[in-house]
Amino acid sequence: MRVGVALQPVDEPKGFREFVTEIDALGFDQLWMTDSSLHARYVYSYLTLASTWSPRLHLGTAVTNPLTRHPAVTAIAASTLDIVSEGRFALGIGAGDRPLLSLGLKPAPLGVLERSIIDIRRLWAGETVSDEGPGFQLDDAHLRFPSGTGIPIYVSASGPATLRMAGRTADGVILLCGLHSDVVTWALNRIDEGVAEAGRSERPHVAIFAYGAVIDDPVAAMASARTIAAWFPQTVPQLCEVAGLSAELVTQVQQAYKGGEFQEAEAAAALLPDDFVQRMALYGGVEEAREHIRTLTSLGVDSINVFPLGDDRMATIRGFAQALRREGLLPQHEKGA
Repeated sequence: MRVGVALQPVDEPKGFREFVTEIDALGFDQLWMTDSSLHARYVYSYLTLASTWSPRLHLGTAVTNPLTRHPAVTAIAASTLDIVSEGRFALGIGAGDRPLLSLGLKPAPLGVLERSIIDIRRLWAGETVSDEGPGFQLDDAHLRFPSGTGIPIYVSASGPATLRMAGRTADGVILLCGLHSDVVTWALNRIDEGVAEAGRSERPHVAIFAYGAVIDDPVAAMASARTIAAWFPQTVPQLCEVAGLSAELVTQVQQAYKGGEFQEAEAAAALLPDDFVQRMALYGGVEEAREHIRTLTSLGVDSINVFPLGDDRMATIRGFAQALRREGLLPQHEKGA
């Protein structure tokens, strides 16, 4: 089991270095960083900084998209970061989310996303690529420098069609479905359907993201968990039906929250029952986090990654590390302790 942390590149470099140093010292394996238009700083610069501050952590985008970043530009950026990090980079890519609307764009259709993955791999392999499809174009394009072909591509997936596509195509899946056991099982089954469609021998690496807070203040922890829980009815209502929410309540949440930053979801989040919030997100202290970790381990995910929300993200990272340590998934002593 791999364990990691996901962050937005929003901190000043000095503060970001403190995060990288602590994440490394705690023994985590992976650092993922978001690539969200207008909402955060430039992800590849921050991942480059992280690669110099930690010679050990594996690094990845979580996630970029084929619209604000042309697939050829992404191929170059990923190849460069792979060299800088000496082979520790994974490319996470998805359709994009509502922040694209500020740029006059909509999330990429599934076909555009799948084509981008194919074309990026072809460019890395040294091929000359032409592609006149919708969303982006390539005209006799090729990389004019050597590029390794071993960079894994992870697809960010929540809905059934994208989960199946990830099963057919991806090296890994960044699973954004919450932590509810029934929902995770449902999502893994959709991935396996894609694996079977493609005749693959095994499921791609599944990296689930655990959003929320692991802190001693239960009220603040639940407030943080609610903000992400409200994202699911707006973005992937199918998951909410699997989790037992009524169609009427899903509609009410959708009307109260149109998507975007999790922090904007407070009014919609108040509509959700506590049980749903607690089963979808990290919501309390170390023992509550351990319950989620045990469930996810039993379901067969390959890595668990904490995405800390709330005012004290470092406290959540440390609390999650403590929970992982008690479950035997991190060393008993911090590196250098």
